[in-house]
Amino acid sequence: MSRPKRTDRPYDIVLFGATGFVGELTARYLAAHAPEGLRWAVAGRSGRRLEELRERLPGGASVGVLTADAADPDSLRALAGQARVVATTVGPYVTYGEGLVAACADRGTDYLDLTGEPEFVDLVYVRHDARARETGARLVHACGFDSVPHDLGVYFTVRQLPRGVPLTVDGFVRVSAAFSGGTFASALGQFARPLRMRAAARDRARHEPRLVGRRASAPAGAPRYAGEVGAWALPLPTIDPQIVVRSARALERYGPDFRYRHYAAVRRLPVALGGVAAVGAIAAAAQLPAARRWLSDRLEPGDGPSAERRARSWFSVRFVGEGGGRRVLTEVAGGDPGYDETAMMFAESALSLALDDLPATSGQVTTAVAMGDALLGRLRAAGLTFRTAASR
Repeated sequence: MSRPKRTDRPYDIVLFGATGFVGELTARYLAAHAPEGLRWAVAGRSGRRLEELRERLPGGASVGVLTADAADPDSLRALAGQARVVATTVGPYVTYGEGLVAACADRGTDYLDLTGEPEFVDLVYVRHDARARETGARLVHACGFDSVPHDLGVYFTVRQLPRGVPLTVDGFVRVSAAFSGGTFASALGQFARPLRMRAAARDRARHEPRLVGRRASAPAGAPRYAGEVGAWALPLPTIDPQIVVRSARALERYGPDFRYRHYAAVRRLPVALGGVAAVGAIAAAAQLPAARRWLSDRLEPGDGPSAERRARSWFSVRFVGEGGGRRVLTEVAGGDPGYDETAMMFAESALSLALDDLPATSGQVTTAVAMGDALLGRLRAAGLTFRTAASR
């Protein structure tokens, strides 16, 4: 195994924030798919709501209940000390997340979250990566739609390209789904903090070791018509390219000079232009406190669409990889990205860390670095599509 299993702790996995919308979906997935003998618990602030959740879960009588508060460091340390893996849905993470990361890093407990907030990830690296390496804790961010399909999709693509040569991969994202309230709140928070976000990135760059003899980059690219996917390609300012590059920095299989570009793929030009205008308007409004409050009230964290709406939702990410005279087109695709598939990816990530035979890693790591082939196999078995569309 990647390291000895801690048999002195009562739980293999603790799900913190289990009574939220995505938290409950994740709890339901674990209840339905956890192997026999898995010791797991739900956690949050309200013992009453957790007990009610447990009663709704299939086989819930065997699920533990733990109370903890993101504002109470002592309760978070106690929580981290009872689990081998803690998975948290409690965001925005830049506001509520650091205490639990600190507790897990200090106690040697593996940590997973659903963040899409670059500032939070950079702050965690600077403040807690070194301690996590000392204790053996793995800190794995972005274990939902941000950024599993993109990180593992590039990993899947790179494995089909030649070794030891410069590689380029472009990712093209198409989505038909309702926004998550938590995702919207995180995005608003990041739009409102551009100076802090840039400062956190610069601080990370000062602390992060430089690559020697290799390069990995994620330039923004320019809007263009991408004939390879038959759509307009618009640079997508999400955390996904940063996660992909961190995998590329850590894994030599990505070659001596790796470049990734990340796009939204939009079939019709008027829709593409409208999307750019809408994002720009939201980003501008987020700078004004009153406008930001009004926007945040439109979709509260924890709100989510009906099961019927989620059943109609889907996503597809197509990748074009090139290097050493070879070109491959791959795709990662699935159902509702913001809720159902995110809950599945999150739960399978936690199960992988708790149960699978994994590489020996610690500190802040990506899904590709920490779990790689094991998680890829789990996601395919759970119904997520990873396929090669064409190669030459």
